Amino acid sequence: MLTGTKGNRAMNESLKDLSAKARRLPPSERAALIEALLASLDAPDARIDALWAEEAERRLAAIGSGEMPARDAADVLKELRAKHGA
Repeated sequence: MLTGTKGNRAMNESLKDLSAKARRLPPSERAALIEALLASLDAPDARIDALWAEEAERRLAAIGSGEMPARDAADVLKELRAKHGA
């Protein structure tokens, strides 16, 4: 049974109908729908954006000062592929 966001309370009939219609879509259209729905939940948050900007600046300064070593992405990927057999 489909449940809503409030514990085990069942979805109303229109949500059940919408869910059934969505499941009949081709996989690519279902994926696009999922992406759109998830994006609608990910509203911009200026506070979080500011925190990430501060963290990026901190990391950039640490790399610039030599406190945090930088590695070439190609080398890191090569190492990971060797380690994990990919």
